Amino acid sequence: MRPSFGAKPTKDGVSFRLWAPGARRVDLLLERRHAMQRRQDGWYVAEIAGLPVGSPYKFRIDDEIDVPDPASAFQPEDVFGPSEVIDHDAFAWRAKDWRGRPWEETVLIETHVGTFTAEGSYRAMIDKLDHLVATGITALELMPLADFAGRRGWGYDGVLWYAPDSAYGRPEELKTLIDEAHLRGLMVFLDVVYNHFGPEGNYLGRYAPGFFTDAHTPWGSTIDYRVPQVRAFAVENALSWLTDYRFDGLRLDAANHIMAVPGEQSMLQDLSVAAGELAKATGRHIHLVLENGDNCASLLDAAQEPPNGKYRAQWNDDYHHVWHVMLTGEHAGYYADYQTPRMDLARALASGFVYQGEISEFWGKKPRGEPSGELPPATFVNFLQNHDQIGNRPLGERLESLASPKQIEAALAVMLLAPMVPMLFQGEEWGSKVPFPFFCDFQGELADAVRKGRKQEYAWAYEKYGDDVPDPLDPATPQSAVLDWTGRSREQNARLALVRELLAVRRNEIMPRLKGARFGNAEAADDGVVTAHWRMGGGTTLRLVANLSDKDVAYSNSMTGAPIWGAAAGDRLPPWSVIWHLGG
Repeated sequence: MRPSFGAKPTKDGVSFRLWAPGARRVDLLLERRHAMQRRQDGWYVAEIAGLPVGSPYKFRIDDEIDVPDPASAFQPEDVFGPSEVIDHDAFAWRAKDWRGRPWEETVLIETHVGTFTAEGSYRAMIDKLDHLVATGITALELMPLADFAGRRGWGYDGVLWYAPDSAYGRPEELKTLIDEAHLRGLMVFLDVVYNHFGPEGNYLGRYAPGFFTDAHTPWGSTIDYRVPQVRAFAVENALSWLTDYRFDGLRLDAANHIMAVPGEQSMLQDLSVAAGELAKATGRHIHLVLENGDNCASLLDAAQEPPNGKYRAQWNDDYHHVWHVMLTGEHAGYYADYQTPRMDLARALASGFVYQGEISEFWGKKPRGEPSGELPPATFVNFLQNHDQIGNRPLGERLESLASPKQIEAALAVMLLAPMVPMLFQGEEWGSKVPFPFFCDFQGELADAVRKGRKQEYAWAYEKYGDDVPDPLDPATPQSAVLDWTGRSREQNARLALVRELLAVRRNEIMPRLKGARFGNAEAADDGVVTAHWRMGGGTTLRLVANLSDKDVAYSNSMTGAPIWGAAAGDRLPPWSVIWHLGG
């Protein structure tokens, strides 16, 4: 079915479609003005014969304002400039037979295109793909690319959802990155934001006010997914990333802030069904992942193949928070909900979420979450660091600057071999200490508002650190976050060797047994020892013993099966040591 939105090349020229029910008149601006025809339900259309691909264009609304196409495929001059006609079918893919990889083979690394390399481009990332493969990573995840205002940002303030940001290169360069990844056996995932639009460069409210309700998310007006055209705009955007760019999966940001109507099928379900139909039609593995602070287990099913209303997995913030409290001792903010970190870790290892309906103080002293123990373990994406957990700290410092190497290595040994899907943050595989502070590129009053808001939110940090707190608007701030790739061959090379060894064990011993795996049980002892077991596919049992304390503890080996990682020192378990067994 032909997409509803945007400019599409035809055999005779280009077809333009804009949903603008709030406009009295819409003109297409090319070298001259073309009046667009109004159709039913607020659609405006124009067919321009002989117009070449690459042509710039804008829309003029009611002779009052010129705007880019909300479904623009590319904005070479940023969000305020003209849109460019792109022919997605013209790209010559080399990995033509690529159909993706099963979810059970996923090992993610989250990356930010602008700071992953010194060049900060799609093309420069290609040179690092062989490193990812050699490390044992199977899936590259990109932070959002939807065009945002300015040249620097995290990407979560995108306003033109269909246009990959020009700060990193052209659409065909993004496709080349994905193609090169596929040629190496790497999946590529993309973060997408369907809960709000960014604050600068969004004109939808002017000519399509039905896009929004009077309610607000923490980041902007709530998108009204009760409106069929609005829902279609998001679903078709997801399909565009999956088809035009051949992403293997999407991670939906803050899904708990995506509008749902009780008793009706949600936009989230519609998106999953549409992606599943694409997977069936093409024979591809397509994976959909949520970030959802509400811990809604009912939205998840790692085993549903292809997607059909459910989501493959969810980022497990609970898992991160437990480890952060254990390794740093911090208890401020949402960390206050995790006062017994080893017991909480045992719960996460035994059944996924920590909060499965219990009262959360941080979440307004309300019940949070749903029971999750019946889901497959691979439903949960576990991590020790990500962009949020690093970048929302005032100084943007990584866990490497907050905990000892021995502690972090124990945490990695647990995360990378557990039957949940692991995710690293760029550079974590070699122990990078390069910070990742929040940064953006707004101008004028909006820039001032961002500075003011940060100083209010982190008043204690400004009082403590003063000018050492990075200014998010300063161009030097994102520059400070650029990865130092020489770290791979200096003091952190031992960490990289450890991660590669662990991921080799995962590839050989864990991945082949993830399909059909089930949660088992886990316990935390008073001496700091955490034990856990899972029933794996094929009938084997995976067992963990970890001393997550600073002291030696007595150890009597009662584990059955063969050791696949770690060993005890006689009858003692050294501090921060991890042992894995696999067998009957």
